[in-house]
Amino acid sequence: MSARLPVVLIPAYEPDRRLLELVTALLRDAPLLEVVIVDDGSGPAYDGFFERARHLGCTVLQHPANRGKGAALRTGFAHIAGDHPGRSVVCADCDGQHRPADILRVAEHLDRHPAAAMALGTRAFTGPVPARSRIGNHLTRVAFLMATGSSLRDTQTGLRAYPSRLLDWLGTVAGERFEYELEVLLQARKAGMVIEQVEIATIYQEGNSSSHFRPVFDSLRVYAPLVRFSASSLGAFVLDTLGVVVITAASGSLLTAVVGARLISASVNFATNRRLVFHRSGSARPGLSGSALRYGSLAAVLLLLNYALMHLLVLGLAVPLAPAKLITEVSLFGVGFHVQRRFVFAPARRGGPMTPGGEEHEEPSPLANRTPVRVV
Repeated sequence: MSARLPVVLIPAYEPDRRLLELVTALLRDAPLLEVVIVDDGSGPAYDGFFERARHLGCTVLQHPANRGKGAALRTGFAHIAGDHPGRSVVCADCDGQHRPADILRVAEHLDRHPAAAMALGTRAFTGPVPARSRIGNHLTRVAFLMATGSSLRDTQTGLRAYPSRLLDWLGTVAGERFEYELEVLLQARKAGMVIEQVEIATIYQEGNSSSHFRPVFDSLRVYAPLVRFSASSLGAFVLDTLGVVVITAASGSLLTAVVGARLISASVNFATNRRLVFHRSGSARPGLSGSALRYGSLAAVLLLLNYALMHLLVLGLAVPLAPAKLITEVSLFGVGFHVQRRFVFAPARRGGPMTPGGEEHEEPSPLANRTPVRVV
């Protein structure tokens, strides 16, 4: 590792003894390490943990109320960028899931790969892993693959290393709670950034009982873009399928039915996706003419693929019309989501500064997302 050690950033909400055990072990292995902890509104009952962390040599930042993991990370990034310029950052969880050796190893890996935008500590999910964690990671991997076209072994890991040049960009990524970390990966892949992966130990202590992840509510926040897209696509699928059946019965032409039904369902799907699915709060909605042209081009390509696959299934393999339609739409679902998110409905550019991956982003207001923070 280079002479300039990274800064370890630990977001903490209602921590227990494992936070202090982690800090003690880290500073024992690397005495010159800087550790920044963000108390995300844990309340007076937990002041003792943070006071002991301060005595161990940590910097403690405090939110007056709980804001969520994403907000805590952004607070830490802003502090480190200002107080420790030029230092890389390693984020770790406070619940004992990350060994000090793995934290330092992920930081060293990033140091050896200067072109990388981040290094992820990826778990193999072997051994006694809680079912919700195993299933959740698998579902998120599939969702990420559908959204970006690329695969990551562990999209939910909290152990991540970032170079100093990325800290300002990290402060612009949307998301207040657990969805923030997935959004970072989505935006990084969209910008063409290099993501390194380092295998680490899979540790779940006491069944992961200390996790503050709410399986239903937080999962909906994490998967929100894909859930909205799925609902919109389901509505378009139902409308499109009814149109194919009705127009086929009326005209007797499969080509006429596929084209006519797609024109109707695509119009409804375009309006829904533009207004509700891919429009992010705080970002500029893309121009109507530009997004319509891109959507039309995508729809034309998907229409050709749709007809070719339907023709093969119905006329070539004698598959009944309704099952053939279902197979076709499921096959093309991931392609449609990925292209629409990345190209068709990408936020409008405002001529702002360039992100590390070469994408422009809107310059945030100086008063946006200001968080009262106390440095202990």
